[in-house]
Amino acid sequence: MKIRNSIYVALIVGASAVLAPVYGPSIAARAASTSQDDMERSVKSLLTVYSIMEQNYADAISSEKAIYQGAIPGMLRTLDPHSNFLDPAEYQDMQRKQRAQYFGIGMLISMDDRKVVAIEPFPGSPAWKADLRRGDVIVAVDGKDATKKNSSEVADMLRGPKDTQVRVTVRREGVADPIDMTVTRGGIETSVVDAFWAKPGIAFLSVTTFEAQNVARDVEAGLAKLGENKINGLILDLRENRGGLVTEAVSLAGRFLHDGQVVVSHRGRAEREQVFRAKMNEAAQKYPMVVMVNKNSASASEIVSGALQDHDRAWIMGTNTFGKGLVQAQFPVSEGGALLLTIAHYYTPSGRLIQRDYSNRSFYDYYTSGGKDAQNLNDVTSTDTGRKMYGGGGIAPDEKYEAPKASLLMRRLNPLYSTYLLRFGNSYFAGNKPHLPEGWEPDDETMARFKDFLHTQGVPFTDADFNRDKSWIRDQVRFELYMRAFDRKTAERANFLSDPELQRAIDSLPKAQTLLSEAQKVLARRQ
Repeated sequence: MKIRNSIYVALIVGASAVLAPVYGPSIAARAASTSQDDMERSVKSLLTVYSIMEQNYADAISSEKAIYQGAIPGMLRTLDPHSNFLDPAEYQDMQRKQRAQYFGIGMLISMDDRKVVAIEPFPGSPAWKADLRRGDVIVAVDGKDATKKNSSEVADMLRGPKDTQVRVTVRREGVADPIDMTVTRGGIETSVVDAFWAKPGIAFLSVTTFEAQNVARDVEAGLAKLGENKINGLILDLRENRGGLVTEAVSLAGRFLHDGQVVVSHRGRAEREQVFRAKMNEAAQKYPMVVMVNKNSASASEIVSGALQDHDRAWIMGTNTFGKGLVQAQFPVSEGGALLLTIAHYYTPSGRLIQRDYSNRSFYDYYTSGGKDAQNLNDVTSTDTGRKMYGGGGIAPDEKYEAPKASLLMRRLNPLYSTYLLRFGNSYFAGNKPHLPEGWEPDDETMARFKDFLHTQGVPFTDADFNRDKSWIRDQVRFELYMRAFDRKTAERANFLSDPELQRAIDSLPKAQTLLSEAQKVLARRQ
């Protein structure tokens, strides 16, 4: 009876979407277009299929797998690439990310060759204070073996109520015996924002995601700490930012615009048009801006870059963005899961729809071909100063910047796909407390040591390969060792400052200033 009820609920939600979302725009409940007779026949057919499977399939059937991985996702795949279903564990994880706060020990973990490894103890967290280190292999939690568990399972073991204790046992390279640490769990708050001086008068603002509810707040705090009245130019980095909450994107873009200017609007079959308008910050109106984007800048990132481009407030630099112009709302369902259903299309201030086509391709092709779609020449609009803009295919930058193509060796060493650098960091410090002097750079001896290490790991390359990519490799080695001796922000800042794209963005600030001056003239004439 339980599974039959679950199938019925799944079908009703997928067909009519009448539940209220957890956040976002309110949606008027309305009857499903399918007649009651058709609905009853559909449910009966589905129940019949499940009954046949349950009675006759060669192996026992998991009802959760049949519903959470089968019936519900199957319905959603007929709609669009972004409507999705989250099982209870995935939904809870998403809510934790949105709150940007949870109770635990404060450490990212991941898998390395079937071992659960500490990747990043957050500065000031209980894990940091207990001296848990990047590269530590977690072998037990509260005496329970963790060597046969994945990172998600170990993360669940580490979480718990505030002020409770957990005993973590790790193996550390260079230390013969396992190390036991007792860590007192605390409230962990994370930030995805960093603001610092790229050079005198030029501020750099990085926002890595809009998933968290503290993005706008942390931007205000970061720029206030610099002293926003001292800024002569701002570089906003939205590269690899795949989106998140619309409200955070509206707040970020709106602070740089004038009160009442449109940031974004969206409308769909089941909801009235909503228009989101700017709430400006007076100190943010005076300096030019360059926004860096790439093919993985999506959704909320495109809302920000599209609004700043349409109002001629910022010079957009990089490659075409992903092209996601769909809005999802959360609909909780039984058993603690949630439906993320596309409820609307969103439009930039000039009226562009930047969603790219997904009707004539596989979802795999759709997700892996971001930034490659042509603009829709039939969807033409204008910015405030009259520059032509086109819909479809994402946000086209005002200035193209293609990052150099990665070599085979660079792809092999990329920390997103391999752990060679992580393992080198383990061997470099060999159990000693990581320490580097401020401003340290990898010297020739360190680079030779890394080169020898790669040979011991069986990485195929020639001396010519290594010398060709030496500058990039030096940056990666510095990042890895800075992560251990300092923290992520220090490591990222060092890499940002040696990034040629950032230097190009700084050089493009005069173009942004010209754009801003023209936009201010247009705005003055309208008032």
